[in-house]
Formats: sequence, C-alpha cells, structure tokens
Amino acid sequence: MTRHATFPGAAAMRETGRLYALGLDVIRCIPKRPFQFREFIGQFWFIASVSLLPAALVSIPFGAVIALHLGSLTQQIGAQSFTGAASVLAIIQQASPVVTALLIAGAGGSAMCADLGSRTIREEIDAMEVLGVNPVQRLIVPRVLAAMGVAAFLNGLVSVVGVLGGYFFNVVMQGGTPGAYLASFSALAQLPDLWISEIKAVIFGFVAGVVASYRGLNPGRGPKGVGDAVNQSVVITFLLLFLLNLILTTLYLQVVPPKGA
Repeated sequence: MTRHATFPGAAAMRETGRLYALGLDVIRCIPKRPFQFREFIGQFWFIASVSLLPAALVSIPFGAVIALHLGSLTQQIGAQSFTGAASVLAIIQQASPVVTALLIAGAGGSAMCADLGSRTIREEIDAMEVLGVNPVQRLIVPRVLAAMGVAAFLNGLVSVVGVLGGYFFNVVMQGGTPGAYLASFSALAQLPDLWISEIKAVIFGFVAGVVASYRGLNPGRGPKGVGDAVNQSVVITFLLLFLLNLILTTLYLQVVPPKGA
C-alpha cells in the first residue's frame, strides 16, 4: 500500500462534507442583505407551477390506498370506529410530507439542478465569483427558500386532498359511518400532528433545494455531466428524505405523548 492511498469511502465522505458545508452556507447567507426577492418570487412560482397539479393528483390515490387498507384491517379486528383517526393521522404525519418532498425533488429540484448545472458548465458561476458576487447568496438562497415555501404550501394541499379522498373511499366504498370517521379523528388527533407535518415538509424542502443546488454546482463535463447530476440529485434527495423522515418520526413519538395518554 502506498503512502498516499485512500480508503474506498474517502470520496463519498468528501462529497458529504461539501454538501453539509453548502447547507451551512445557505443558512448563514439567509439573513444577509440584499435579499434577492425577485429571484425568490420567480423560483417560488416556477416550483409551484410544476408541482401543484401532480401533488393534487398523487394525493388522491395515496389517501385512497391508506383508507382502504386501514378500513379492511380495522374491520378484521373489530375496530371500525378508529378507521378515521388512523387513516387521517397516517396521511397528515407520513404520506403528505413525503409525497410533497418527492414532488419538490423530482419536479422543482431537477429543474433547479439543471439550471445551475448549465450555468456552471458555461462558467457563469466562476464569472460571478470573479466579480465578487456570492453565488450562494445570489442564486442558491432564493431557490432553497422557494423550495421550502412551496413544500409547506403543498403539504397543506396534499393533506386536505388526501383526507377527503380517504373519507370518500372509506365512507362510500367500504360503507363506513361518516360520524364515526370524524369522531375518531377528533378524539385522537392533536395540534402537534399538524405541526410535525409542516416541520417535515419545510425540512424536506430545504434538503431538496440544497442537494439540487450542490449537484448543479458540481456537474460533470458537458451536457451529459449535467444530466447525470440531475439524476444523482433526485436519487440522493430521496434517500435523505426517507432517512430524515425516520429520524423525525422517532423523535416526535418520543417527545409528544399521544392524546389521552
């Protein structure tokens, strides 16, 4: 073994460290002025326009599947009165923020990565640094904040549409009782359930924006490198989102006691 040999995971560790450093730079640059308000509005509108309709369409089958499975399970164990609480809490706490984050990463994040990647290979980012303009503050901060804002907005939309879809399939297709569906939800649900859903959505939006920006700033050579960076950003974001969802859910269940406990 030579003196300068490195272990196989060294490159992955370096990439992880650089991604983490970019996230810290984004947090540090958020309060700095001048804030690129026009860039933020443009990115917010673009991400919302490409994610709004897919989010509404995806939330309906998600709510339906959860309601149908939980309705069938509660009928087998004789707990039909808790179908509403179980399905609504599953949609709000788990399905809604995950679906929102996947759409933000797949639609808005990929476009964000492609835009920054094309700027990088055209050496626009290098030109900004030569001129003394911080590309993180000028380009990345508005995009990350826009992804976080759209994620919080879409999370509410997905929650409402998913709950309505679950209510329809449970009451109409499985013969559930509307009163029992709503009563069980109001008996077991609490306000922190909604807060953790929004917190997850905002954190997932931040991660999606930072990962897309990092891969856009570090593409391979040529257009093929930009395409590879877009694919990598989506895959990396998906993996991080599921890991973060596990961590946040575990912390929430440990910190917030169930209603009535």
